[in-house]
Amino acid sequence: MSYLYFPGCSLKSTGRGYEESILPVFEALQMPVKELNDWNCCGATAYMSINELTAFALSARNLALAEKQNPDSRSETVNLMAPCAGCYLVLNKTERYLKEFPDIRKKISDSLKSANLEYKGKVKVRHPLDILVNDFGTDKLSKQVKNPLRGLKIACYYGCQIVRPYAEFDDQHNPITMDRLMQAIGATTVDWPLKTRCCGGSLTGTIQDVGLRLSYIILREAKKRGADLVATACPLCQFNLECFQNKMGRLYHDEVNMPVFYFSQLIGLALGIPAKKLAMERSFVPLKTSDMAKIMEGGTNVRS
Repeated sequence: MSYLYFPGCSLKSTGRGYEESILPVFEALQMPVKELNDWNCCGATAYMSINELTAFALSARNLALAEKQNPDSRSETVNLMAPCAGCYLVLNKTERYLKEFPDIRKKISDSLKSANLEYKGKVKVRHPLDILVNDFGTDKLSKQVKNPLRGLKIACYYGCQIVRPYAEFDDQHNPITMDRLMQAIGATTVDWPLKTRCCGGSLTGTIQDVGLRLSYIILREAKKRGADLVATACPLCQFNLECFQNKMGRLYHDEVNMPVFYFSQLIGLALGIPAKKLAMERSFVPLKTSDMAKIMEGGTNVRS
């Protein structure tokens, strides 16, 4: 099966570490991925709050392009992979609204026609968690592991958009796909209740005290549960949880020192891909060199 890849704005900027790890992982697993040509912003966040139709039009253009560029001529369905949680949500929402609401579909179809495009409803928006678990399989992934992450305790954090409001491939309240992937590469996953609690989203840049509090609650709980690090699948969540830890520490008089990595970076390590190729040097809160060495050796304790 072939996949078109929609990077979205974040994976080409602040979330580059996500792209720079997800693509090598898919390459190592021999899963063909081709970036969507001439893609544009999905219409997330600001566009949706200001003009929903504009957001749908932006998103629908990407769906129409994906349909036009279908890499698998043998299949009617076009699998469009969207790693960013915001992109995944908006593209998925647009796909659904175009099917369910004729008035919206007509307006968006007219907009697409002005750009010499047409969308026939053949695109299925997929998240890499879904693809890796349901198309590739955790058993098969386990067999590919070269450096099992034994002894590493991971708090899998999904954020609030991947399974809400649409639970396409996982449970809305207790998602487990990322947990299954982390277990497949040898790590231990932490049982905790904040898997889908909001990290603060864009509040960190607008009402910072509120955003910091929401992120701090998540990191504090992960630490309380004995996690060595947090794994996430959203570039905004990764940014919020990692980049403001010093401010959180000063605000709450509590040392916050919790690595936050993309799940794809951890899978890449387990597959034997060099850490530099997985953009792990971009991390503001890296694992210690000694910890990384222990992971490479399949050690039993990765935190001093």
